[in-house]
Amino acid sequence: MAAATPSRGMEIDKMSIEQLRGLKEQADMESNLFQDSLNNIRTATVRLDLASTALLDLSLRPRGKKMLVPLTASLYVAGTLDDAEKVLVDVGTGYFIEKTMAEGKDYCERKINLLKSNYDQLLEV
Repeated sequence: MAAATPSRGMEIDKMSIEQLRGLKEQADMESNLFQDSLNNIRTATVRLDLASTALLDLSLRPRGKKMLVPLTASLYVAGTLDDAEKVLVDVGTGYFIEKTMAEGKDYCERKINLLKSNYDQLLEV
């Protein structure tokens, strides 16, 4: 049988120690899940902001511009900008879609707005 919570009609001052411990554990778990969700949204928003900034920077560079291309977080190779009008957008789970520069910027902005909306909704809870 599940421990009674105040929302189920039992008053806190009438709960046993075991019920109170269970209620605290449940509240702690919900709080941790909530905090994790907020952190994930913040992280994704920062990544998309960086991508949007990179697209803007890339659009300002001329064709043939020499640059360093990251292979990992700490490994780069020399490269030359061939076509800045086409970009590959990571849409999740290892899938990329080729888009124009404008479509790539629009994608980032829409995702940022969606994440900010989700963040605001979580804060209301």
